[in-house]
Amino acid sequence: MTATIARMQRANRGTQFRAYRLHGDDPAQLDPFMSIDHAWMSAPTFPPHPHAGFSAVTYLFLDSETGIANRDSKGNRTIIEPGGLHWTAAGRGVVHEENPAVLGSTTHLLQIFVNLPESRQTDAPFALTLKPQDVPVVQAPGTRVRVPLGSFGGVRSPLTPPTDVTLLDVALEDGAELEVPILAGQRAFFMPVLGSAEIDGQSFGLQDLSAARFAHEPVRRRIG
Repeated sequence: MTATIARMQRANRGTQFRAYRLHGDDPAQLDPFMSIDHAWMSAPTFPPHPHAGFSAVTYLFLDSETGIANRDSKGNRTIIEPGGLHWTAAGRGVVHEENPAVLGSTTHLLQIFVNLPESRQTDAPFALTLKPQDVPVVQAPGTRVRVPLGSFGGVRSPLTPPTDVTLLDVALEDGAELEVPILAGQRAFFMPVLGSAEIDGQSFGLQDLSAARFAHEPVRRRIG
């Protein structure tokens, strides 16, 4: 199965927030994902705002200049450190806010909205936090894979979120390759973060606003 090309959109707010957004017009194309923002933020951008019925997941890349201060209406206050992850399961409703911990310093992040199972959409809201030092890492010559969610290469994230999701932060040296299995019934995306890469001979780069999408058939994808 070859990749379906999913187009990303630029989503900027002034000079303090710029993002590449993956958001399908047909929710079935992304489910259980609702939207994915690959973003840089250096100042408060979104005032406190409500969520309900889904989860807001923030992963901070290691090259971030500072952490993200997260707070919500349940009294949770957390600093998401570079390399760490925070999962807010909104359930029946929560108000939250995320800003750079040091204003003027740039955070580099993924913000992922993930649908909750219907049976859990009216649960009480809760939050899960993963420190960077607790993220499992798989290393091989020319390859480093951080596993903040799910499992890969014989390691598993210590988090158990309400929706089963795998997130891999992959770093490849020039010429290196990585094989990633996609199981039957799973939906998968490959989003370039820095530079460019190939999947099964198809080239993807950050600036061409494209991502690779795979759905529902068991397959192994080769990234290089």
